[in-house]
Amino acid sequence: MNVKLDTLILYVKNTELLKNFYVENFNLKVIEEDHIWVLLDAGSANIGLHKIGDEYLKQIDSTHTFDNNTKIVFEIDTDIETARNELIEKNVQVREIKTFDHYPFWLCDGKDPEGNVFQLKSRK
Repeated sequence: MNVKLDTLILYVKNTELLKNFYVENFNLKVIEEDHIWVLLDAGSANIGLHKIGDEYLKQIDSTHTFDNNTKIVFEIDTDIETARNELIEKNVQVREIKTFDHYPFWLCDGKDPEGNVFQLKSRK
């Protein structure tokens, strides 16, 4: 069996908020959209934003951010410091730029409004 990643789905509290975040900050394009679902074109794969069911939303405090073990990595073709500064100017939570010995990329992690982790990756 041969496989390729088609879509990564995030279960979210507010699809509109996260759609706007990823469209405005990463220029992703909306492919599909309704009241519980948004599908974004992220290049070689799609990102789906699926609203958490109401029965679960009732159990979550409105200020709660999620703590998960998933990271969305966006390879960018611009200077990572410039990209990081643009996000900071938009009040997006991002960490310092880092790299590793013998690794050809600069990296910078951040969080979306619901606490999902993303990473910018730029070739050195």
